[in-house]
Amino acid sequence: MNDDVIMLQELRPTRADAIKNRNLLLATAERLFDEYGVEAVSMSAVAEAAGVGKGTLYRHFTSKTDLCLGLLDKDQRELQERTLDRLRADGDPYDDLCWFIEQVLEFVESHLKWLRVIGVGASSLEHPAHLWWRQTIRSLMERIGVSGDIDYKADVLYGLLNPHMQDFQREALGYSRERVRQGLIDTLNQLIA
Repeated sequence: MNDDVIMLQELRPTRADAIKNRNLLLATAERLFDEYGVEAVSMSAVAEAAGVGKGTLYRHFTSKTDLCLGLLDKDQRELQERTLDRLRADGDPYDDLCWFIEQVLEFVESHLKWLRVIGVGASSLEHPAHLWWRQTIRSLMERIGVSGDIDYKADVLYGLLNPHMQDFQREALGYSRERVRQGLIDTLNQLIA
């Protein structure tokens, strides 16, 4: 057999019971995380509360990080759908960008407990879901007609929306949500001027 040939595994559809177990594990983890905090809940506790064996849990999620990513995935997809629906309406790009900034800010704020677990450092800036935020910001800035280094300007807004920055501003500095939101809009206005 030629070593250059790559054999692809045939993809099997996910079984209905596997999907049911995955959803059960996510719902159980979310309930326990909300009730006790992510750090206080063990993987064993999730399996036990869901009424499944540890093997079933670990087939779906290898760690609490994986569980948090699973919980974030559904809401991230909903954010993407809402955004695509809005952008398809071909409204004013400035209004769309302000709306998008608000949506991402809300997403980060409401999911910070899970984002902390998966790591909110520099590597989170390279996560495909978060890179989509950057791409959306850049695209809307381009539609607005922003001059200069549009990539760098998009990076500035993207960096300010990073969960690590949001956590720092809200928790360490005590900024209110409104102060953060207004600061982002003021920064946007300076960048597009």
